[in-house]
Amino acid sequence: MIKLLLVSLLLSWTSATGVEGVWVTQDDETGKQKSEVRLYRQDGKLYGKIEKLLLPEDKGKVCTACSGSEKGKPIEGMLILKGLRQAGQTWEDGTILDPKSGKVYDCYVELVDDNTLKVRGYLGFSLLGRTQTWKRKN
Repeated sequence: MIKLLLVSLLLSWTSATGVEGVWVTQDDETGKQKSEVRLYRQDGKLYGKIEKLLLPEDKGKVCTACSGSEKGKPIEGMLILKGLRQAGQTWEDGTILDPKSGKVYDCYVELVDDNTLKVRGYLGFSLLGRTQTWKRKN
């Protein structure tokens, strides 16, 4: 009985980690792995920071298309996902920055399974946007 309780607690703890952790993004056009993004909670909201650019041609790039305080900053280390609030298995009402275009979009993320995250950026209506699939780094 105690073993069953311990296993149950361990399983609930591992699934409670949810979206937090390191996720690998892919280039929409080539399908190549592009970056590693660390998702973390702060003050009850979800944030994401680019930890590593994976393509050799992207190493050392700065965000030339960004505006404000992000302009000219290195893409590695950049906070791209900001202020999402949890709503069940979905995190919503936040923003995502596309360092390639410098544009900021409304955003929501949804945990599809333990290793798959659906990330949707959109303008105004979630129907008008783009969805990416991120895979958990093992």
